[in-house]
Amino acid sequence: MKFFVDTADIGEIRQALAWGILDGVTTNPSLVAKTGRRFEDVKREILALVDGPVSLEVTAEDLSGMMQQARALAAEGPQVVVKIPLTRDGIAATRACSDEGIKTNVTLCFSANQALLAAKAGATYISPFVGRLDDISTDGMALIADIVQIYGNYGFATEVLVASVRHPTHVLEAARMGAHVCTIPYKVMNQLFDHPLTTAGVEKFMADWQKVPE
Repeated sequence: MKFFVDTADIGEIRQALAWGILDGVTTNPSLVAKTGRRFEDVKREILALVDGPVSLEVTAEDLSGMMQQARALAAEGPQVVVKIPLTRDGIAATRACSDEGIKTNVTLCFSANQALLAAKAGATYISPFVGRLDDISTDGMALIADIVQIYGNYGFATEVLVASVRHPTHVLEAARMGAHVCTIPYKVMNQLFDHPLTTAGVEKFMADWQKVPE
């Protein structure tokens, strides 16, 4: 399973790269807004750092505007994946992008039927939001299981990108289900390293090392 980091924070991206486990980056307008920086500046820095897929979202809501933005974003570099919302115009834009060879990440997916539409339109990735489904007392990971099964049934090339990840268990369940990608907030990615027995073991080894004669 590929690991993307879900952030627009350059420091977080640098650290994930330093760990040697990062395959790509996803961003959205909310994450960019949190940085307090201009989108153009954030985009330029991320693309200079990351060789893998970088999802950059359109902000237009109509087909014409989406396509204008999609073409401009795709021209920024080969690693750009254009993030498009799962609306009627968004699915039409996904098809148009696919026909033009532009990679897409269809976002704000909350049902298997929506995921089926995205795959039919030629999406590169589908982003089901598991955490937001959990927030309304729905099993977000059950959606991932459904999409993985449906895509497998028909051999769709669209990759399942698990989004709105809230905790390490989401990552574990996504891997068990065979999801292709998990886009993980930096805080959760950092938590994947932690286990109390690992911490205790390192502390014991270090304490014992101090007893070894020089």
